Amino acid sequence: MGGAVVEEGPTGIKAPDGGWGWAILWGCFVITGFSYAFPKAVSVFFKELIREFGIGYSDTAWISSILLAMLYGTGPLCSVCVNRFGCRPVMFTGGLLASLGMVSASFCGSIIQLYFTTGVITGLGLALNFQPSLIMLNRYFNKRRPMANGLAAAGSPVFLCALSPLGQVLQDHYGWRGGFLILGGLLLNCCVCAALMRPLEAPRLASGSGPGPQRPSRRLLDLSVFRDRGFVIYALAASIMVLGLFVPPVFVVSYAKDLGVPDTRAAFLLTILGFIDIFARPTAGFITGLKKVRPYSVYLFSFAMFFNGFTDLTGSTASDYSGLVVFCIFFGISYGMVGALQFEVLMAIVGTQKFSSAIGLVLLLEAIAVLIGPPSGGKLLDATHVYQYVFVLAGAEVLASSLVLVLGNFLCIGKRPEAATEEEHHKPPEDVKVDSREVEQFLKTEPEKNGELVHTPETSV
Repeated sequence: MGGAVVEEGPTGIKAPDGGWGWAILWGCFVITGFSYAFPKAVSVFFKELIREFGIGYSDTAWISSILLAMLYGTGPLCSVCVNRFGCRPVMFTGGLLASLGMVSASFCGSIIQLYFTTGVITGLGLALNFQPSLIMLNRYFNKRRPMANGLAAAGSPVFLCALSPLGQVLQDHYGWRGGFLILGGLLLNCCVCAALMRPLEAPRLASGSGPGPQRPSRRLLDLSVFRDRGFVIYALAASIMVLGLFVPPVFVVSYAKDLGVPDTRAAFLLTILGFIDIFARPTAGFITGLKKVRPYSVYLFSFAMFFNGFTDLTGSTASDYSGLVVFCIFFGISYGMVGALQFEVLMAIVGTQKFSSAIGLVLLLEAIAVLIGPPSGGKLLDATHVYQYVFVLAGAEVLASSLVLVLGNFLCIGKRPEAATEEEHHKPPEDVKVDSREVEQFLKTEPEKNGELVHTPETSV
């Protein structure tokens, strides 16, 4: 399954959990910030685009939709590129594409051209940066990986708080064309982050002792992850979750205005949500990294989804501005927990070797859901003109995803025979040919390296 076989990086290399890994973490923080905040930040220019091209708001909103669709929907393509060329070249190419898209957009003469430049080209460039950065983070961190994931995920709210005001300043001083041109130059920082993604090197053997450990064959897109029940349950739960996860931030400002709240105070709700989110993500990562908590990371992720869905349901009862403020505080906490844990749990389930393929397939499934969720909420609002129903629908979807994950893990995965689990963990890939003489020589030369690749407790989930 998965087609062609290629060679990629050595296995059995212990994650340094520090050192150059902190540079990797910083690069991942910046890339995550650009990837998630950029589709929202460009909405600052929508009014200028409406005025210049004589179009409606729904026409300009397609720019952000296409950006998100490319970020999620090109997951398998990113997996193939990473498995074929490695993370650093793919990220460098993505940085150039992201910048080229925004620079080209500053010369566009129609909204269709903006769809292609800002939406397709920049969206593809961000996707080629986002996924490889997470893969590198997974390779450099093991014991501290939950904390690293939480810190990297904090890039999203931090950059959102920075890029939106910056976009407004650029528009006021240089217009939307000048703003797009400057943002295109800013995206070249993705290439700087790509330069930080130094591959891990295999341990070198003593001089004259023979070749080092061989590189395993790696499929361009490893579809065998679908044979892992843990992955299937995770992918199903994540897809259901995305249906409702992004709905409340989209409608909460309009909900406040519908209650008679002034525009400025209504917009401040998103600032509150983002500020709480900044601190919630690293905190959730730190808690998940505790020795007594980490083996139960799947259940903590399920709790985060349940908390988020319950918050949506209670938020539907808000009748004034203070009620929406309380809702945004608790939604920011739960949203930050979900953001910090979602990829950490996936890494724990599939392991390092299959993560590059697994994340691509999960993002593709989520792309379908993210294009259904907010529009379905909008249609419900058009039909009923009641915002409470939108929040109830979103809460029900996220609650359902938490139940799918916790019940699937408890009933289907938790009862897997231990012997079978151990056999799966230690069974070498079928398509890797191992030379027994090389293995014997390697063990004799560096006995301390034997047993270095250890499975952490949560990987048995």
